Amino acid sequence: MLAEPLDLLPLLSDPRLVLLDVRWRLDAPDGRPAHREAHLPGAVYVDLDTELAGPHAPGAGRHPLPRPEDLQAAARRWGVRQDSVVVAYDDLGGMSAARAWWLLRDAGLPDVRVLDGGLAAWRRAGLPLEAGDVTPEPGDVRLEPGHLPVLDADGAAGFGGALLDARAGERYRGEVEPIDPRAGHIPGAVSAPTAGNLDADGRFLPPAALRERFAALGVDLDAPVAAYCGSGITASHEVLALAVAGVDAALYPGSWSAWSSDPARPVATGATP
Repeated sequence: MLAEPLDLLPLLSDPRLVLLDVRWRLDAPDGRPAHREAHLPGAVYVDLDTELAGPHAPGAGRHPLPRPEDLQAAARRWGVRQDSVVVAYDDLGGMSAARAWWLLRDAGLPDVRVLDGGLAAWRRAGLPLEAGDVTPEPGDVRLEPGHLPVLDADGAAGFGGALLDARAGERYRGEVEPIDPRAGHIPGAVSAPTAGNLDADGRFLPPAALRERFAALGVDLDAPVAAYCGSGITASHEVLALAVAGVDAALYPGSWSAWSSDPARPVATGATP
């Protein structure tokens, strides 16, 4: 699930390795200029908005899951083959790279990882970077989504386990809402901001520490767990953190952007579920 920078270095000469540069953030969605300036050797830039998300549709949220045929076409452009070892990274603690990890794992690709600590960890280790655009030889991977658990709005409303809200606490409490139609959270959801999954260097906490973190939030890790966020991006990071902790969690892809756009869906505010 995670790749360490020094362990990844020897794989740079392995033809099976596919490196995905998934730099994206709400305030700077286009990571191409940063990619061209410096990226891991051979890494191909992945556009989260157009390649890791589908077309906008009513009720689907800001980043709907891409259509299977579109994801497969994109993965082939990235050079992905059936036996590829895929490592995704970003400069945001894995928050956007985890979306690529989730989509490709859900589509049945067996070996997909996220570079722990991302570009910052690679730089700290003094490892090589290169500049310019990367156009790999096309791959031939066949993707079939449906390997990971997913919730829709009704499933989130009636979820029988812990539903985790991966957004910042102030958005969960309804104190601010910078982008979605209404402020607050899904009734019954527990606040579990993704920042708490990482240490001060932006690396994932060890499995035992992650289990302690979720248990301290009142999550029964032996019962069903699911996650949502604003639009399904950082919730993928929460699902990855839970996977590192040994828990298979479901994702609500539409997340708050879909839920809050439906006036029939109830909204809770405040610090409690």
